Amino acid sequence: MADITRRFGWRHLRSAPTAHIRHHKRGELAHDGAGLSFWYRSLSAALSEVPVNDRELAMAFHARTSDFQDVTVQATVTYRISDPAEAAARLDFSVDPDTGAWRGAPLEQIATLLTETAQQHTLDVLARTPLAGALVDGVAAVRERVAAGLADEPRLPATGIDVVAVRVVAIRPEAEVERALRTPAREQIQQEADRATYERRAVAVERERTIAENELASQIELARREEQLVEQRGTNARREAEESAAADGVRAEAEAARTVRLAGAEAEAARQVGAARAEAQAAWLRAHGEVEAATLHALAATRLAENLPHIDSLTLSPDVLTGLLSKLGRPAAGA
Repeated sequence: MADITRRFGWRHLRSAPTAHIRHHKRGELAHDGAGLSFWYRSLSAALSEVPVNDRELAMAFHARTSDFQDVTVQATVTYRISDPAEAAARLDFSVDPDTGAWRGAPLEQIATLLTETAQQHTLDVLARTPLAGALVDGVAAVRERVAAGLADEPRLPATGIDVVAVRVVAIRPEAEVERALRTPAREQIQQEADRATYERRAVAVERERTIAENELASQIELARREEQLVEQRGTNARREAEESAAADGVRAEAEAARTVRLAGAEAEAARQVGAARAEAQAAWLRAHGEVEAATLHALAATRLAENLPHIDSLTLSPDVLTGLLSKLGRPAAGA
């Protein structure tokens, strides 16, 4: 909207660079252009303000597919007024000379024209397309059809309007249908997640089984080695016992042989000693046999005296002495 100020019954208009101003005075065009600034009298001026910048028109409308499903189409059309004079002649862009506000609603008329035209071409496309195809390829098809339809619409050039771009944001079914359509995909995703979970669990179980098998194999190997160790220890103990028994046998045989030899030697020595004693005894007996009885008696007394305890003095009565001497064959001292 233009900026209008008052000064002593005059009005001053200052427009933006994106607004095209047409000023008619007494039926003649006094000013025509964008970004103008001038004085005028409100009673004799007829002003029109036409925006010449690119404008975005968002639209949303309902359509029905070939399988009778309602969908909502969201689109945006970018347009601009390329011929302000033509647009001002076909639409009411006049503004109040005192306030600068539009007397009518020209942009709403343009929006209605563009929306209805786009909606018409969208309905033509979606009416021949099933819901699944509309959701998959409908955005591109609707965009191309709407762009071509707006380009071929004769009212737009006649009104000085150029369509710059057409964008289809989304084509959405009803909430219930959308949830129903999402269900298979969600189920498939859930199945994929479940399968991944099962596979992960299976891998975990397989790894646990492998670990358990490795532990069992380790225990079996350890038990086998322990068995070998026990067997080897038994073999070693048996061999040690055999070696000890053999050594004991050798020692026993050696001891027996030594004992036998010692016994033989002792027997031989005893035999020789006995023989020597026998010979000595025989010689002794032969010697005593040749000696007289009195001599033997004297020797017996001598041997007896040798074996008696020590006697310092001995007193013999005459009777004992006489009898002893008589036995020895000697006369007594008083005889």
